[in-house]
Amino acid sequence: MSALGAGAAWRPSLPWRAVRMAVFYLGLLALWQLVYVAEVWPPYVFPGPQSVYSALRAKIEDGTIFDATKLTMRRMAIGYTLSIVIGLTVGIAMGTMKWVDETLGTLVLGLQSLPSVTWFPLAVLWFGLNEQAIIFVVLMGSVNSVAISARLGVGSIPPLQTRAARMFGGRRWQMYVYVVLPAMLPSMVQGFKLGWSFAWRSLLAAELLFVSASLGYLLNTGRDLNDVSLVVAVMVVIVVIGMVVDRLVFGRMEAWVNERWGLAG
Repeated sequence: MSALGAGAAWRPSLPWRAVRMAVFYLGLLALWQLVYVAEVWPPYVFPGPQSVYSALRAKIEDGTIFDATKLTMRRMAIGYTLSIVIGLTVGIAMGTMKWVDETLGTLVLGLQSLPSVTWFPLAVLWFGLNEQAIIFVVLMGSVNSVAISARLGVGSIPPLQTRAARMFGGRRWQMYVYVVLPAMLPSMVQGFKLGWSFAWRSLLAAELLFVSASLGYLLNTGRDLNDVSLVVAVMVVIVVIGMVVDRLVFGRMEAWVNERWGLAG
């Protein structure tokens, strides 16, 4: 085996990856502290790690951060689940029926370019300033990306597979369940991941404008109180949640799909 081939085949072990990540984030923390000590910006504009840790610890001790995270994740689960169900349905219809793609498909592509926060005024007028309005914003923020990914996933299916299903007498619902959905799943993993990121951003943007004990509301509270340490602490929590979901949910999903469909290197 050549040196290039050996380098390409080598994969770092789990302990080495953990050490590498720890060194990276410790270095980032040290750089943060150095910038704070150098007083490039005033402390009330650029807080140090200790101030952010103190603000986060205070919210952990009084339980505020856990209650806010629970409420935010509940809204996320409802809105994202609805976006997957509706997005898959619309995307499969776009990918299998030309007239749907030429009509509804153009609307979906147009709505995808619309920033999710622009749905909030309409949601308030339709539902009022309540949970339904926020969930609607989350739904509209991610459903289009899921639908577009589903359409691309259906388009990547070899026509021979669907023709074979029809030739063996498969009914339409059987073709969708046993042929279309399994065949499009490898392409849909990235679509689910992209939809989640859009839904997550939409949710936090909507929560900034809605008074409730949520992560977005804590960000807004920190801004109103001119408490930059609280704002940064909540931002850290949001980033950590995103990293955990990406690693534990979508990372495992990608690994399973790659192994199941023989896509792993």
